[in-house]
Amino acid sequence: MSSIIVTNNKYVYDKYKDSMEVEYKEDFTYLQVLEYVRDKIHQGHKLLTHPLSGSVKPNETPYKTVMISKNKGDLDNSGLIIIEEAIATVKKFLSNKPTPDWPESILDDFRVIDLSLIENVIDKLGHR
Repeated sequence: MSSIIVTNNKYVYDKYKDSMEVEYKEDFTYLQVLEYVRDKIHQGHKLLTHPLSGSVKPNETPYKTVMISKNKGDLDNSGLIIIEEAIATVKKFLSNKPTPDWPESILDDFRVIDLSLIENVIDKLGHR
């Protein structure tokens, strides 16, 4: 299945920009990436990766990468429920404790973690 990577992580963009379709949202927050994906699902794209994958809490990292289908079809109701629940979860975490203003060395670690999560999906499922 052809897919689109939606990310605010420069490492993901740099790695996949020449081999896959990547929508790089450099100035987006974690929450804005999820809201953008939700809007794409409303347009008929399918959610291909879980928006809360990984063990890093959404208020700890500013980076998020999600894959959606390239082709549009009927509304992905289950994907829409998942993304809406993820958005609610992120808002809850952020209201309890905002994402810290991390130093660059920590931000680099979060970029690497996010890249690793999507690399594993792409390698295992061959979404190209």
